[in-house]
Amino acid sequence: MGLYHLDDERQAAVHKIRKRVIENIGRNMDLYGIPLSTGHLYGLLYFADKPMNLDEMGQEMKMSKTSMSTGVRTLLDYKMVNKVWEKGSRKDLYEVEYDWYQSFVDFFDIKWRKSVESNIMVLRKALDETEKLHKEHEHDEVLAAVLQEDQAKMREAVAYYKWLERLIDTFVDGDIFNYVPKEPPEGKS
Repeated sequence: MGLYHLDDERQAAVHKIRKRVIENIGRNMDLYGIPLSTGHLYGLLYFADKPMNLDEMGQEMKMSKTSMSTGVRTLLDYKMVNKVWEKGSRKDLYEVEYDWYQSFVDFFDIKWRKSVESNIMVLRKALDETEKLHKEHEHDEVLAAVLQEDQAKMREAVAYYKWLERLIDTFVDGDIFNYVPKEPPEGKS
């Protein structure tokens, strides 16, 4: 049974509750660098009774199809929304990924791994450059001391990022849930 099978008063009460949750989801997604409107879009899809197309989303959120498309593309990129096929429909339909644990893992993997790889690459290049500079000026004791300190700091940073890669792997392969088990849903009130 969908929301639209309720009378106006009960529909309004459910809308009010959902709106509060959707607004909060939007604010929280801002922590992950996702725009507020895209967070609201995720919340809309989360409560949708069926997959929605861009026109339906735009109508519900009173936003342009272009804005909806941008938001959906962001959510697709982070694997928080799935494109679904429905017999007889010519328009692309989307539904939310209801497994929030998996959504977090996918998002964490996509965002953090890219950052880690970039940082390791930059640090390794900087280590190579400091080594080259040291060889070019091997008799400069002051420069050698500065470079050794910098190299020690950069090696420490590389070690941290390699640890972070392993942490990301524990999320991706599901091992994290051996250390921090998923919470069972709370009972009905």
